Amino acid sequence: MATTSANDSLRISEIFLSLQGETSRVGLPTVFVRLTGCPLRCVYCDTTYAFSGGQNMTLEAILTEVARHDAHYICVTGGEPLAQKNCLPLLSALCDAGYSVSLETSGALDVSGVDKRVQKVVDIKTPGSGEMAKNLWGNLAHLDPHDEIKFVLSGEADYQWAKQMLAEHELAQRCAVLFSPVQGQLAPRDLAEWILRDRLPVRLQVQLHKLLWGNEVGR
Repeated sequence: MATTSANDSLRISEIFLSLQGETSRVGLPTVFVRLTGCPLRCVYCDTTYAFSGGQNMTLEAILTEVARHDAHYICVTGGEPLAQKNCLPLLSALCDAGYSVSLETSGALDVSGVDKRVQKVVDIKTPGSGEMAKNLWGNLAHLDPHDEIKFVLSGEADYQWAKQMLAEHELAQRCAVLFSPVQGQLAPRDLAEWILRDRLPVRLQVQLHKLLWGNEVGR
């Protein structure tokens, strides 16, 4: 059982139950544990409210709140969850408790210490994000077949760059690769047609939660 010392606390923006809107787990009832804070400032970010605020919670308090929602799937997200050092013990504690755990991370911070039981979803930053220089390419060596790589694309220039990275780093041979359009900037149909035209071995990802609930916070 996790201890309740102040040293094991994390800054939590929100914990809530929803349907997973992205990745191979799309549609599954999932408890989201959103950590506060992020060192990146992507121009299309849709969770800027998580940059600050929130409340300090111990690992035990987080596990108690997660258990209250009675779901098997847990997604630890942000912000950038790995910006908090206690994210790693949180991930392990959730795995130890029997949950199926995924981590959404920007790819700008080292993922080598993440528990191997966790599905890592690594978001490689495109030129259109404004944060491409933050990509930590060494993270690719720490990806397992059950992990996933995500590109968020704001237009055709981002798509062409992502296609180049896909080939250059042989990403599809490492794990599943997701191409996701920025809402309001790239039409999903256009992205679908490009993927089919170029015969890319990637999955088109449209954010289910936004189709269902728009930009409602906590869904």
